[in-house]
Amino acid sequence: MKPIQVFDKTMRADAAADDVLLSVEDLHKWFEIKRMGLFHIGDVKAVDGVSFQLARGESVTVVGESGCGKSTLARTILGLYGPTKGRIVFDGRVIDGQDREAMDWYRRQVGFVQQDPFGALPPFMTVHRILDEPLVINGIKEPEERERRIRKALEDVRLVTVDDYLTKFPHQLSGGQQQRLVIARAIILEPKLIVADEPVSMLDASVRVEIMQLLGRLQSQYNISIIYITHDLSTVRFFSDRIFVMYGAKLIEKARTKDLLANPSHPYAQALMNAIPDPDADNVERFREVPGGEPPSLMNPPAGCRFHPRCPAVIKGLCDVQEPPHFQRGDHHLVACWLYGEEHAERTA
Repeated sequence: MKPIQVFDKTMRADAAADDVLLSVEDLHKWFEIKRMGLFHIGDVKAVDGVSFQLARGESVTVVGESGCGKSTLARTILGLYGPTKGRIVFDGRVIDGQDREAMDWYRRQVGFVQQDPFGALPPFMTVHRILDEPLVINGIKEPEERERRIRKALEDVRLVTVDDYLTKFPHQLSGGQQQRLVIARAIILEPKLIVADEPVSMLDASVRVEIMQLLGRLQSQYNISIIYITHDLSTVRFFSDRIFVMYGAKLIEKARTKDLLANPSHPYAQALMNAIPDPDADNVERFREVPGGEPPSLMNPPAGCRFHPRCPAVIKGLCDVQEPPHFQRGDHHLVACWLYGEEHAERTA
């Protein structure tokens, strides 16, 4: 029996509750810190109460600065880390890491695109073997079927003519070609979900757009859901339906992409928008107000809103004491900031 699902009001407008592919419910991932390997001295709260839902064929972007917990969230969703608390429900099945058969099934449904393409590829395997190995491991025994999938995956990521690539090793490929191969490996088992962790951050600017457009085309062609992890808001407009802004191990704003890019609400989301480079030379002298300070310690996070020590609009006695809930900011837009509570709405009117 499928678990009861609470519909995520920030999901795309045309999605129905029974169309939910992934449900992340109050997810926590803490890493225990020990001194001398024996004495517990604290926990790094890398993911600390994250909840969202993802529809079939939908893409979401998780954006935030380095150290906010984005990659840990991705790896926990992938099943590489077991959650400390909370649960993950995929296609109606609870993924708890305890059932080996269920985890094997889950990993066939989810593809992973890593940040460093060269580091993600076995250097002593040919392209053919890199793509053949996951097929063999997952029980696809017929050589003809494996060959068909390998060729189709390479064609899908535009590594053609296919025969020219099958015998090459990763070091013989450019950075963009390596990342296309990583994507081919991620889709070769025909997954329902792809998690892409900073997939273009190590590529030349001229190649980034091509890879983003490739992911968008594959999403549309095969109705794949995508979780895209990045620190760069300038890349999300290519295919993302929604944006989740992460800060201090929490999601602090969730909105449709066009709404958040046009009207970021949380002071931190506004700071991220101000940090996007402007290619217009006429704006080179324009002052961009970006909050100073450092991201919070995830071992000892501040009380209240985790952004309050850096926030230019902090409300003393509230933001530094009490953690804000998510307030509704129009359709499909939630923000965890006290400025949007009823008592302080006049500040943001």
